[in-house]
Amino acid sequence: MNILVIEDDARIADFLQRGLRAEGHFVTVARNGPDGLALANDAWRAAGDNGPTTLLLLDVMLPGMSGLELCQTLRAARVQLPVLMLTALGTLEDRVAGLRMGADDYLCKPFEFEELLARIEALGRRSRDLRDTQAARLRVADLELDRETMRASRAGVPIALTARELALLELLMSAPGRLFSRERILASLWGTNEDPLTNIVDVYIRRLRSKVDDGHALRLIHTARGLGYRLEA
Repeated sequence: MNILVIEDDARIADFLQRGLRAEGHFVTVARNGPDGLALANDAWRAAGDNGPTTLLLLDVMLPGMSGLELCQTLRAARVQLPVLMLTALGTLEDRVAGLRMGADDYLCKPFEFEELLARIEALGRRSRDLRDTQAARLRVADLELDRETMRASRAGVPIALTARELALLELLMSAPGRLFSRERILASLWGTNEDPLTNIVDVYIRRLRSKVDDGHALRLIHTARGLGYRLEA
């Protein structure tokens, strides 16, 4: 996912940029309100009808233009990028004000990075559901997955997959090119109680690769050694 971080605190902005990039997101940083507004408008125009969505991580206290004003300006211009506000102002009145100005979610500082990732993923899913009516069918090159019937095929030939293999394929195809860490895959498919030292993710990646890639010149499932896995043409 493309993420625009609008945050004037250099330490926080750097932390968010490094952490989110490590999770496979594309991150741009703006340090004040006017620059953030300009980048958000550019992202909305670039997205068009079917382009990638940019999510805004928006601080409330910004130089030049507050996060509340920025969000209100975007919504008045019918810019529908998902907005997650990050702020130390955590009273009920502050949260209500942010939501009324058009924010989709509100997270108070300090926050746990895992919670931030979960909220980003939730907003990303919501945005895809609203923007992409064809999301029920995923396609990467000649690989297809019908989410309604949970049937996969490559070059028109059905692929027999177990339920867990289908879940893994759906996760990888939901964000082509994104790098999924072993920990992220483990938590998504097996839950946080699974032993983090298990090699079950590697086992299922091998199984899936043998069914999806074997016999094809174009390999779709790629390994970033020590980092994780991605699916892309």
